[in-house]
Amino acid sequence: MHLLRTPREAQAAVLAAEIIARELVLNPRLVLGLATGRTMEPVYAHLVHLHRVNGLDFSRCRTFNLDEYAGLPPSHPGSYHHYMAERLFRPVNLLPEQVALPDGMAPDLPAECRRYEALIEQAGGIDFLLLGLGQTGHIGFNEPPAAFDSRTHAARLLPLTRKHNADQFGDNVHAVPATALTMGIGTILDARRCLLLVTGAKKAAILAQVLAGPVTPQVPGSALQRHPDCQVVVDEAAMLHGHQACDAGASFGKW
Repeated sequence: MHLLRTPREAQAAVLAAEIIARELVLNPRLVLGLATGRTMEPVYAHLVHLHRVNGLDFSRCRTFNLDEYAGLPPSHPGSYHHYMAERLFRPVNLLPEQVALPDGMAPDLPAECRRYEALIEQAGGIDFLLLGLGQTGHIGFNEPPAAFDSRTHAARLLPLTRKHNADQFGDNVHAVPATALTMGIGTILDARRCLLLVTGAKKAAILAQVLAGPVTPQVPGSALQRHPDCQVVVDEAAMLHGHQACDAGASFGKW
């Protein structure tokens, strides 16, 4: 993994957006995997800025989101369909047929997961995948212990994850769905290139395990140590334990 450090969270988000924009310019038909959550909001805000000010073109790319809550319609303000539509899809020149998310309202969730995997395969696989990191160590909604060969599946969310996501549901943890559809670790590792964005002191301890700890299902994000082309963009707060990553042989850059 190649680690890029920035002084502050805002700079990390801008750097992640600029890396995505460069990939999109180099390959206008990019198949782009996307994450959600608070960490990604400034990333999408900067991509929208680049579209409006610099003409960054999304008209020929495809997008696949990592996950979606089970049981929420796309119109629900807590759904990731709604999140993505508000923060990226509508503000840029992406058409509905260019974007794909798991259908959390599907009556047969295993069948929906197989359908989503087939869509990714039909698109030729994911070229570039943006990832965040949960405090449980999850990437996507792959909670520990996570099978490293898993494909898109329905996952049970841990109480800590539901608590952290409760702000999307009026701070009512009981309103956060207990199940989500998510790309599996195997699906994630199949992406040709990954970018993991991690910011804030609350993520420092788990980030150290992801970068420098053993590769273990108990820390799902540690699977990225096995990925041949993974960048990690962090701010200084998230690197409180960054010296451990040095011992693991990660390469460091400065932005």
